[in-house]
Amino acid sequence: MKTIKQVILKCTILLLGLCSFTNFFAQDVEVTATEQLNQKVDALDETVKKLQKFKVSGYIQAQYQWGEQAALLKVGNINENMGESFSRIGIRRGRIKFVYEEKIVSGVFQLDVTEKGVGIKDAYLQIKDPWFGTSALKMGVFDRPFGYEISYSSSRRESPERSAIFQMLFPEERDLGAALTLQAAKTSPWNFLKLEAGLFAGNGIKQETDSRKDFIGHLSAQKDITDNVKIGGGISYYNGGVFQGNKYVYTMDGNAFVVDSNADNKGKFAKREYFGVDAQLSFMTSLGMTQLRGEYLFGTQPGGPLSSKSPNTSILILTNTYIRNFNGGYVIFVQDLGKLPFSAVLKYDWYDPNTKVSGDEIGLNGTNHVDLSQNTFGFGLLWKVNNNLRVQGYYEMNRNETTQNLPKFAGDLKDDAFTLRVQYKF
Repeated sequence: MKTIKQVILKCTILLLGLCSFTNFFAQDVEVTATEQLNQKVDALDETVKKLQKFKVSGYIQAQYQWGEQAALLKVGNINENMGESFSRIGIRRGRIKFVYEEKIVSGVFQLDVTEKGVGIKDAYLQIKDPWFGTSALKMGVFDRPFGYEISYSSSRRESPERSAIFQMLFPEERDLGAALTLQAAKTSPWNFLKLEAGLFAGNGIKQETDSRKDFIGHLSAQKDITDNVKIGGGISYYNGGVFQGNKYVYTMDGNAFVVDSNADNKGKFAKREYFGVDAQLSFMTSLGMTQLRGEYLFGTQPGGPLSSKSPNTSILILTNTYIRNFNGGYVIFVQDLGKLPFSAVLKYDWYDPNTKVSGDEIGLNGTNHVDLSQNTFGFGLLWKVNNNLRVQGYYEMNRNETTQNLPKFAGDLKDDAFTLRVQYKF
């Protein structure tokens, strides 16, 4: 009997021990599973934090354009029949932008993807000051810090293209270089002032080919006068050079080009100097937001015999150098139509590549069609469908200076153009 009791007691103790061990083991497994879950949550949280540092944005501009026979449209090829008006359809801009930001450092890549191919628009790193975050150093390919319209995004601009003078002096808008932005803290009374200045290769989005650097600087101010009124303005300066491919350098003497053929001219740099003034005003009334902006530029532009456009290339062109004094600018007026999602746009811009001659003086004494001035009056309507989608209709009346010494330009060219654009921004 005692033996049976002892066996039962031993079995009971064994079962109790087994249960305790099982319960202990279960608790240990439960703790391990919880820890594993916490680890997964921490890893997921870390991944989310990294993704928050990485941003992707962009926009697509699909457009239809119609032009008179001599028009230069921005999509499609040139007119196949110069005796008639023509039309084109295409992707004007297809931008995708990648930004990764970690603390005070950020890296930016922006591509332009259209039916013409894929090209780089931006590729730079930026280091902000660790104290206020208002000053920064930027290095790579980015917008030239000159004036207002260059850095005004194409996704926001109320006219389809930048003004003619910027297209001539700053093709591609961007350049390879390094620039410093200086601005006081947001709490400072001097925060309304901003200085941007840097050194650039002068070749646009191309590789650098010489040791010379161009200087570009822009000092601007923006101020809120009241809750409904804002003003801004700035001054800009560009000092650079253009390689002289041979010894023949032409400058203006009165209304004629004269040549300097000194052998030492070859390989030197012709001075490229621009001055600019810009101003902005916006205010809110019962009619909606009203905006008025303008810029005026003047200076010295080295070019070739067939174009005054900046030689935005890494190839040293072996051609004669023509140095011209220029001026130009634009004025744009934008009026929101009350509470409707529409804005009316009026814009006038002009570019005079050679201020030393005009009218029938052109075509004589070494001057030609390159020295003719041009101006454009444009008007249009913007429909902001929602925050991402907008539609733009815009008509440009292009006028060129005339001269009886150049038969093609004895009258105004037929080069008006109409643009219908649909833009989606993401």
